[in-house]
Amino acid sequence: MRLLRNARLLGRDGAFDVEIDGGRFGRILPAGRGSGDTFLDAGGALVSPPFVEPHVHLDTTLTAGEPRWNASGSLWEGIAVWSERKRTLTHDDVVARASEVLRWYAANGVLHVRSHVDVTDPELVALDAMVEVRESVRDVIDLQLVAFPQEGIVSFDNGPELLEEAARRGVDAIGAIPHFEDTREDGVRSLKVAFDIAQRHGLMLDAHCDEIDDEQSRFVEVLATLARRGGLRSRATASHTTAMGSYNGAYSYKLQRVLARSGVNLVCNPLANLCLQGRFDGYPRRRGLTQVKEMLGAGVNVAFGHDDVMDPWFPLGTASPLQVALVGVAAAQLTGAAEIDEAFAMVTDRAARVLSLGDRYGVGEGRPASFVVLPAASPFDAVRRQTRPSHVVAHGRLVAETPAAPTRLTWPGRAPEDIDFVRERDR
Repeated sequence: MRLLRNARLLGRDGAFDVEIDGGRFGRILPAGRGSGDTFLDAGGALVSPPFVEPHVHLDTTLTAGEPRWNASGSLWEGIAVWSERKRTLTHDDVVARASEVLRWYAANGVLHVRSHVDVTDPELVALDAMVEVRESVRDVIDLQLVAFPQEGIVSFDNGPELLEEAARRGVDAIGAIPHFEDTREDGVRSLKVAFDIAQRHGLMLDAHCDEIDDEQSRFVEVLATLARRGGLRSRATASHTTAMGSYNGAYSYKLQRVLARSGVNLVCNPLANLCLQGRFDGYPRRRGLTQVKEMLGAGVNVAFGHDDVMDPWFPLGTASPLQVALVGVAAAQLTGAAEIDEAFAMVTDRAARVLSLGDRYGVGEGRPASFVVLPAASPFDAVRRQTRPSHVVAHGRLVAETPAAPTRLTWPGRAPEDIDFVRERDR
């Protein structure tokens, strides 16, 4: 038996000792009452379940500028650039880039990742590579793969057959992109194809849905209805849904009821979509995000994701979930104290719900001993100060450490001091 000592836990007052036995959590006791050799002394720091990435494209990461830059910055040119880069994909190329970014994720405390993988490639090169990556990182990161039809299902030659083959090769979820199909009818049909494959293979569903500024793009209602009537419910996710930022009030009110009743998840990707959407607008220019605050208020589960890390759609990023949460706070106007705590949940607990992790996630007896130690007093504090995890632990094994690196300031009339950006009255 080993012991995590002096931990501040989410939703609990005081400090605690947490027993760790065989890679799993044991008892949680008041500080000083645990038994066993000290594995880690948190020193009163915040101990949280690991961060969760609910939406990224690992097969496209680290390709920004290859073979050319996305000059317009639009979603559509990004797809065109990727189509060119996709022709040069090799197995080793995908493995190397995806593995590098997964190491970044682990260093940032992200131990659960859902990656969409483009399957509009007759050879499925990226998919086979990502299946190999999933196996290679399993001792540290739980990686889910979504078969993503980047160029459509029914509007792409052999699209349904490629999705079916992806299901046979071992993906965790089936994707779709209904707003990219040739017609509204094709979009609806594509969702029905995706749901059918997901249900027959016992898989989850995660569709890129209404990622466009067109207020007439309303496929999310179709996805939610199929999920409710077919029983998939919370195992179905609508990602992006940026057209929701253009819906009128009456339709938005109806949609809140439809989504809440269905149990589906929404994933908002604030970094990428703030850059990609509104590219055809003059001023005023739309924000290009889903209705985060309103859907949370309606009881819909909403999470924040990266979407892209240095690729044709977004050229920046370090795989930091707290950066995503911070941008999400600003973009979705979640500036109340409780709302900022909620933004932290959107890259932890709420994102875990998107991945259907259940009892494989969380600090609780019998669950995997995977967690992060944050030098912060609260989720609010972690988001505000962007605190890097001091320790990242996967299944009871330390996988990453970040030593403290305070700024030393010499100020007129004061002795040299360390600056940690903590407000004096909060110490």
